[in-house]
Amino acid sequence: MAPMLRLYNTLTRRKAAFVPIDPSHVRMYACGPTVYDAAHIGNARPIIVFDLLFRLLRHLYGPEHVTYARNVTDVDDKINARAAERGITIRDLTDGTLAAFHDDIRALGVLMPEDVNVAGERPRFVEPRATDHIAEMIAIIEGLVAAGHAYVAAGHVLFDVPAMPEYGSLSKRPLDEMEAGARVEVAPYKRSPLDFVLWKPSKPGEPSWPSPCGLPEPGRPGWHIECSAMSWKHLGKTFDIHAGGIDLIFPHHENEVAQSRCCFGTDVMANVWLHNGFLQVEGEKMSKSLGNFITIREVLKDWPGEVARLAMLKTHYRQPIDWTVRGLEEASRTLDRWYGIVGETAAATVLPAGLLEPLTDDLNTPSALAELHRLDDAAGLKAGANLLGLLLQTRSERDQGSIRASGVDVSRVEVLIEARRVARAAKDWAASDRVRDELAAMGVTVKDGKDGTTWSVAP
Repeated sequence: MAPMLRLYNTLTRRKAAFVPIDPSHVRMYACGPTVYDAAHIGNARPIIVFDLLFRLLRHLYGPEHVTYARNVTDVDDKINARAAERGITIRDLTDGTLAAFHDDIRALGVLMPEDVNVAGERPRFVEPRATDHIAEMIAIIEGLVAAGHAYVAAGHVLFDVPAMPEYGSLSKRPLDEMEAGARVEVAPYKRSPLDFVLWKPSKPGEPSWPSPCGLPEPGRPGWHIECSAMSWKHLGKTFDIHAGGIDLIFPHHENEVAQSRCCFGTDVMANVWLHNGFLQVEGEKMSKSLGNFITIREVLKDWPGEVARLAMLKTHYRQPIDWTVRGLEEASRTLDRWYGIVGETAAATVLPAGLLEPLTDDLNTPSALAELHRLDDAAGLKAGANLLGLLLQTRSERDQGSIRASGVDVSRVEVLIEARRVARAAKDWAASDRVRDELAAMGVTVKDGKDGTTWSVAP
């Protein structure tokens, strides 16, 4: 019998057994990218962590019983500004940025909708875009106004925070403290400094839609309303798990809770809230001003995506992570050793004993990886690593991928390997060494064994 899944819930500030609303349909939502620029390595952390949770839920409850929604924000001030900078349409910017994001995360071993959805069946993975859910946003906004939780002022629709006494229950921030901290350049049309925008008028050149509540001028949604609308559309008024980065707890997730609960009259929006910790680079906060701002694409130029994924999973998701070259090097060596063990094992299904226990303990990946380190049987290692999104290839497939990515001239390498074999057979060690040096200059490592000579691209 599989261990019971236990998760740390930001809402309750404790770890508890996960009990789905409906075990035959477990529902999970994660905040995805705002597609205005290349995703950085910090953006990769929640994508990888919650991909692992999705994989684990599918293992525990069955692939057909889990639905995952990971949204895309494609209407935003940063998007508008970046499109104007580049002199392109907003749709061209968001489509191009999203396509690049998809390429990046596929390389990180992240499951995509096409990997899990089955034709003719309910989608198991959806990636809703905000601009495709304007009708749902307007429905929620008008419902909030009708219920007295929002109001119209100066062409805007705003959420009335003091009208919800439980506001702050997720972030655990007292209302009076939040109000004191918000009294800077408060818009004159706000009733309270804490009130936040649900809908606002569009400026010339910005995306716009017919406004709710009878407002005559076209406008566009605020940021927070997007996730309330998309989660409602695809997962329902309440669902099991809402996930995202720790930086989203306040105000984004707090405001989502307020909108959804007040519109639908529910006690919760999601039963469990998961948040991953911050990422820093070589001991410092990642920042463009410090020159250590690293995109996923830049990492992938130097390291296979699988190496980056393993490096990310070595730290527990709730803890801060220090992204270092040393950590990537260690992950690369680990994968080299593991691929040496699994060899050409194509697939395995029986998980090694002891792996599920740490994973079901709030995704304790450091302990799960320690379990994998203790294994020396190919099938067990393959099955266990696959659950973590690792060792998804055979050794030869991985090596061939490295060769293609390196740009090494394979035909030239094979000619040199044969020349070296002839030299060694003739005991011409000087010629053999010269060939080895030439191969090394090409970035090729040669290994001689009882079964002959093998070669690989040097990491």
